[in-house]
Amino acid sequence: MNVILPRCMTEATRLTREGRLGEAVALLRRGLGGSPSAAAAEPDPRNHPRIIDADGVNAAAADTRSARPAAFVSGTYASNAGQRDYRLYVPSTHGDTASPLLVMLHGCTQSPEDFAAGTRMNELAEAHGCLVVYPAQTQAANAQKCWNWFSPADQQRDRGEPALIAGITRQVMREHTVDPGRVYVAGLSAGGAAAAIMGQAYPDLYAAVGVHSGLACGAARDVGSAFAAMRQGAPVAAASGRQAPGVPTIVFHADNDRTVHSRNGDQVIEQVAAAAVLGQEVHAGQVPGGRSFRRTVYRDARGKPVLEHWLVAGGGHAWSGGSAQGTYTDPLGPDASREMLRFFAEHRLPSPTRGA
Repeated sequence: MNVILPRCMTEATRLTREGRLGEAVALLRRGLGGSPSAAAAEPDPRNHPRIIDADGVNAAAADTRSARPAAFVSGTYASNAGQRDYRLYVPSTHGDTASPLLVMLHGCTQSPEDFAAGTRMNELAEAHGCLVVYPAQTQAANAQKCWNWFSPADQQRDRGEPALIAGITRQVMREHTVDPGRVYVAGLSAGGAAAAIMGQAYPDLYAAVGVHSGLACGAARDVGSAFAAMRQGAPVAAASGRQAPGVPTIVFHADNDRTVHSRNGDQVIEQVAAAAVLGQEVHAGQVPGGRSFRRTVYRDARGKPVLEHWLVAGGGHAWSGGSAQGTYTDPLGPDASREMLRFFAEHRLPSPTRGA
């Protein structure tokens, strides 16, 4: 029997998949005769996490359904390095079979919910059976909620923010069925720079890295050098240092980025590629009705693609192919979210190197 859902249910589904849970719940309550004011204030998820399924309905009340509901839940990680909240998307297909895990690091002024909406990563994760965790930077740690990629204390393994991000990753791995060979990290802008750091610091934890509009690990050592690197790229000496082995990396950058110069994307590739002799091939493309781009694929000595560099023509400082429902997105560009998931699926850690 075909069931036609009320319009409010359809809209609530869309809002939930974009991470806008408060709006989805408010819409449902209005559409079903509830009080809109009661839905406006969401309880503190750290005190009592709510599990919301893909239709914006509390999962505790959905136990009559035969299918497991998707969930976008809140969590907190704390250690000697500090504490950070996070949001975790668990697809409806997740069960006893180990799933890939993607760690998504937002940019300055953003939140996990905003980043999820702009990248549409939850929607893609539902289709591909991935868990996605979004660590949240605090205003206390950085006034603009940027990850402190330019601070030496936040560029090293088991210290500062890398320790917190790795801790969140491992906590999700302990609490959910995750394939330890298929754990990935990606980010935008300051989050992209932080993702590059995570790949350098934890090559035994992350099988591949995605850097969108970011900078190479060690590109800056303080606020002054951070602004200089953002304007023109890092000094060669700073950008060339790296830890072997290089983690497979996919880079997206736009050639008209006025916030982080596109030279930084080149330097991310140079840093990761420094230890290997690579062949490369260049492909040109065009998004129908959108932007043109150049995609460069780098292969290792065995011919396996280990690096990709997407340069988007005419784009700015924004997630390529993203949704206008989030901030810092460019809907006209090639779909960075989809291409990153495709690239990640091609890489996994060999069993002996898994450090989780």
